[in-house]
Amino acid sequence: MVEDRITDGRRIAELLSSEVDGREDGELASFAVTNADRDVEPTADGARAYDITRRDERLARVFIHDDRAHLEFEAGQDAAAEAAADADLRVRPKATRPPRTLVFVESGAEVKRATDVLQTVSRALRRADR
Repeated sequence: MVEDRITDGRRIAELLSSEVDGREDGELASFAVTNADRDVEPTADGARAYDITRRDERLARVFIHDDRAHLEFEAGQDAAAEAAADADLRVRPKATRPPRTLVFVESGAEVKRATDVLQTVSRALRRADR
């Protein structure tokens, strides 16, 4: 049996949004999808679709491309880079001020791994807050 692989950026972002907003257990309970742009259209560079907040602070922004989505981490960049690499997700730094970490989600199957990255970043930030 052949299974379809979801590689549509908009659909990947929708799946990620559902995972973040739909979970009320563990680390994801403190996350929310905010500032969603319901009319966003994918672009080659990525168009901002929504933000992911943790306890009312923006943790990352989600961008959609035609064939993938990416998260742009504003907090916990080092933890995001390490967790994404460990999860076999493509990751790269973004040379801006302040710096950002980009984590690419290139299929629907990678959404669970992306939520694992969010949870790892949340735990790292919680430890840093102590």
